[in-house]
Amino acid sequence: MSTSAAVRRGRGRRPAAEVRADVLAAAGRILLEDGLTAVTFERVAKEAGASKTTLYKWWPSPGALAAEAYFAQSRPLLAFPDSGDVRADLIAQLTSFVRLLTTGGAAGPVSQLIGAAQLDPDLARAWSETYALPRRELGRERLRVAQEQGQLREDVDLDIMVDQLWGACYHRLLVLRVPLDESVVERLVDQALRGAARHPA
Repeated sequence: MSTSAAVRRGRGRRPAAEVRADVLAAAGRILLEDGLTAVTFERVAKEAGASKTTLYKWWPSPGALAAEAYFAQSRPLLAFPDSGDVRADLIAQLTSFVRLLTTGGAAGPVSQLIGAAQLDPDLARAWSETYALPRRELGRERLRVAQEQGQLREDVDLDIMVDQLWGACYHRLLVLRVPLDESVVERLVDQALRGAARHPA
């Protein structure tokens, strides 16, 4: 156990929100450093200075905890900027996303989470509810603002745009297993914004 965890335990009962934040931080750190199988209630509880009983009360499985921890860990890194230029902001956010997967070491853990979610209903629900859907809504909200500002057509399907941009990254990572790097980001964004059809002369 870390010294800081021991000190926290010694000062009496901590607020639930503080315990939860510490647990998510510990689980996220373990996930990114050692992978999904290393995220056990026993190890997370020990590193967070919490009880296993608390973890069992809050999460149905270690996988569900890992999914929520990944969202908490990645959220500040994947914030959507709003400079007023939707193209620049999409490029910035997607670059941060690709960088997290590659140089940030999240590609393996994300692949493990999505793979395990196909067999673990609790993890599948947690991945959808605590990561995939909230991240999708953050993307839709940024695009909705751009739409209101006249930077996107009024009839643009924002869900399809999200699928085009972030879905392409997941497809390369999980299905094709081809190199995913920052060089694809600008092309992804321009294709989504401009489309592929010829424009009338």
